[in-house]
Amino acid sequence: MIPQDDVRTAHRICPLCEACCGLELKIRDNRVISIRGHEEDVFSRGYICPKGASLKDLHEDPDRLRVPLVKRNGRFEEASWEEAFAEIERRLPPLMAEHGKDAVALTIGNPSAHKIGLLLYFSRLAKALGSRNVFSASTLDQMPKQLSVGLMFGHWLSFPVPDIVRSDYLLIIGGNPMVSNGSLWTVPDYRGKAKAMRARGGRIVVIDPRRTETAEAADKHHFIRPGGDVFFLLGLVHALFDEGLVRPGRLAEHLNGMEAVREAVLPYAPERIAARCAMSASDIRGIAREIAGAERAAVYGRIGTCTQEFGTLCSWLIDVINVLTGNLDREGGAMFSRAPAFAANTLGKPGSGKGVSVGRRKSRVAGAPEVMGEFPMACLAEEIETPGEGQVRALLTLASNPVLSAPNGARIAAALDRLDFMVSVDIYLNETTRHADVILPGSSPLEDLHYDVAFPQFAWRNAARMSEAVLPRDPSHPPEWQILLRLAAIAEGKGADADVLRMEDENFAGEVRRAVGEHADAVLAASAGLDGPKRQIDFALRMGPYGDQYGRRPDGISLAKVMDAPGGIDLGPLQPRIPELLRTPSGKIELAPEMLLADLARVDAALEAPAPELVIIGRRQVRSCNSWMHNLPTLAKGAFRCTALVHPSDAARLGLTDGGMARVDGAGARIDVVVQVSEEMMPGVVSLPHGWGHDLPGARLSLAAERPGANINAVLDDGGRDPLSGNSVLSGGAIAMHAL
Repeated sequence: MIPQDDVRTAHRICPLCEACCGLELKIRDNRVISIRGHEEDVFSRGYICPKGASLKDLHEDPDRLRVPLVKRNGRFEEASWEEAFAEIERRLPPLMAEHGKDAVALTIGNPSAHKIGLLLYFSRLAKALGSRNVFSASTLDQMPKQLSVGLMFGHWLSFPVPDIVRSDYLLIIGGNPMVSNGSLWTVPDYRGKAKAMRARGGRIVVIDPRRTETAEAADKHHFIRPGGDVFFLLGLVHALFDEGLVRPGRLAEHLNGMEAVREAVLPYAPERIAARCAMSASDIRGIAREIAGAERAAVYGRIGTCTQEFGTLCSWLIDVINVLTGNLDREGGAMFSRAPAFAANTLGKPGSGKGVSVGRRKSRVAGAPEVMGEFPMACLAEEIETPGEGQVRALLTLASNPVLSAPNGARIAAALDRLDFMVSVDIYLNETTRHADVILPGSSPLEDLHYDVAFPQFAWRNAARMSEAVLPRDPSHPPEWQILLRLAAIAEGKGADADVLRMEDENFAGEVRRAVGEHADAVLAASAGLDGPKRQIDFALRMGPYGDQYGRRPDGISLAKVMDAPGGIDLGPLQPRIPELLRTPSGKIELAPEMLLADLARVDAALEAPAPELVIIGRRQVRSCNSWMHNLPTLAKGAFRCTALVHPSDAARLGLTDGGMARVDGAGARIDVVVQVSEEMMPGVVSLPHGWGHDLPGARLSLAAERPGANINAVLDDGGRDPLSGNSVLSGGAIAMHAL
């Protein structure tokens, strides 16, 4: 028992994965003494995984940076904030003046999605820099899905998610929510919800090259050849038309392109494509009948369907199937969340909009099209290496570690060493930030307020929640939103000593005036006493779909109401949103975007190509999400997890032994791995988890370095990309393997 004298209770939302679970912390003398799930949280209802419990480790990690570092004579030295910003002012503006704005690149990593100061103010910094060279982790993860939903529904974040609590049939392709608790589907305690679904007679079917934790607990699992998802999905759509199973229901009047889709899939009968995806035609047709025959069904595909050369086509076809079977936007099917704030598909005129634009410019070297305002992360190295006008000479990284997270990290590392100047905003001296000239430390999550901007837009249930900081920040340490504003001020020529709070006041006033016009003065007066992210959250909540509209809707929500509810405010289950959600120019679901139909020509070519003998895929693990989590004792303890899973038949053929070492060769590089022989794997497929490889000199991740593991991305081709979205191909790369 914990003595209760001088112990206080605090609640916050976990920022370490997309599940966004509510936590209850016990704190004494500003030290966390326990963390557990918050039973009264309206969204996660007491669920917690090991990542949530590791927040104490993260806050107390001796390797976490507390003060800025400036590199002098090749060595990092601690510096004051004033000294760090002065160094940036001394070096960055002259470089921009001499070489132009495009000479500075900006990268942002996925931890920023959980840090409101980075997420809300990243665009301010990008605008101040004015560079076309923006890169993010999206092109290492989910950009195909963002592109496909943008083309179909009119906005990058209009993701349909399974309404699992009311579904009768769920098909999961290339996802492992039992471990992730959702990805582009915020669903804490997937295990509990799946168990309840099956208990009421529902069925779950999993398609994956590995018998994952999700597959193990499902009703049926089918192996599929990595990269074969597009063939499987085309076969399903063909079968739906061929067998008269297309019944879009009420969506029929909201569709464009039904006939174009029917014609496009005619060549892809299950009998033709079965061998290429290593599934039988009868299984493919049987699954099509199951989806169509279920009263309420949903198809969900995740990272395995995105991180391949046909990622955008796969993402599109998944939602085509949901539409054709009448399961999109209906209870128990694939539905759209209605986020309380920051969701473009809840703002403005409902039912139509500008849609999305793609390829407004192309990258300088590879000619890769811009998507969602950024270029593929795999193009970063070549933009630094290649001389000429617009060559990248300086880099700003925000919570970004592409040396580990992107293919061919060795090439990226070598390119970073060629930069004239590099600044990183990060909590660690890691494999990427070791190349920086200045590192500005971010805040501990426990020292910062938390509001999820993105994840309520694809959540299993609608809710509004916010966490205050639960531990005090060092007064000398600026919050992250002010760090980014000061960098923006330097980029704009206003200097390191600019009044960033005044800049923020002026910017917010401008946003309010553009949004509400003549009512701006009243809104600004109501916002007095709030600053930074809190002011933006309050405005977004009050003007959002559940908001009080600054008094016009007295029963609506505001920041004050959300803050008065430690467990959050429940806004109810998912509800049908079409046509209101649509932001396409036509006001329809665009079922057959031209660029997607045109890309089917690549499928025809791939059908004729022989499949590699041995390929490698990644693996999601509950105690690991990103590379920096390997430095936390709570998550690092236990058995070594960076093992290469190999099917027994492959192990016998290659002379591999369980627990032995093997060498993996791919894309002109090699890594040494620990072998784990397992029947979980499909023959011909090896699985190695992502985010490892902590053996690079100069990083300061002492616990992770004790068991560094091997970096799967080192043996993947950085030229392999889905040409539509620019997403790297991280799944299904050809390898050779032999025992050591």
